[in-house]
Amino acid sequence: MMRSYRRGPILLRGHQIPDSTTDARLLAPGQDSAWVHSDPWRVMRIQAEFVEGFGALADLGPAISVFGSARTAPGEPDYELARDIAARLVADDFAVITGGGPGIMEAANLGAVEADGISVGLGIELPFEQGMNDYVDLGINFRYFFIRKMMFVKYSLGFIVLPGGYGTLDELFEALTLVQTRKVESFPVILVGREYWGGLAEWLEKSVLAEGMMSPGDEKLFTVVDTAEEAIEAVHAGLKAVVHARNGGDRGARAEDAE
Repeated sequence: MMRSYRRGPILLRGHQIPDSTTDARLLAPGQDSAWVHSDPWRVMRIQAEFVEGFGALADLGPAISVFGSARTAPGEPDYELARDIAARLVADDFAVITGGGPGIMEAANLGAVEADGISVGLGIELPFEQGMNDYVDLGINFRYFFIRKMMFVKYSLGFIVLPGGYGTLDELFEALTLVQTRKVESFPVILVGREYWGGLAEWLEKSVLAEGMMSPGDEKLFTVVDTAEEAIEAVHAGLKAVVHARNGGDRGARAEDAE
């Protein structure tokens, strides 16, 4: 019978069996420091990022995430629009979460601070320096995109998405996929700027839906608006629809009417 060797939950046989134990390797002198970059150690870093994120955001309260381009400069229409949206969210007792960077993210954090609200930034380690903008009151920097995405989804009641590039599209479609597959409870996804997002909405309906690449209704998982006022109205309408669905939809409404 082939010899077996167990290392925690791992079963090793044949040439996979090590010539020393885990304890022996741990205590051996003169070790190469490269071990800290190995995959098993990376798991501990991942765990630590989850713990830090959960700990920092657990008591945040109702929050809405605002996404958009890091390239948008102060004073540009979309920058001022994001700033206005964030201030309105704070007025309605929401915290504002962004990616913590410049552009639209900075604008939303600025709007939240100016309205005396909670301004959160979830940053990410990038090969080029981006940094946390000056208007973040509560900031967390992540190594891993997937952990950062988890925090956005877990601690947000909805997403407001202004014009942006690949990063913005990534966050948008991540959210829509989670809603479509029912991995998360449905929440409002608001796209701000009909001129910017109209082509995407049309393509999803006339190409993706028409070719049978999505189910009827999936093209309606988001709402497209133009103004800050419309964005806030869409957030509240979306949250009301979530509560309605959670309470049994029409059945719940009929039960309330009967009372």
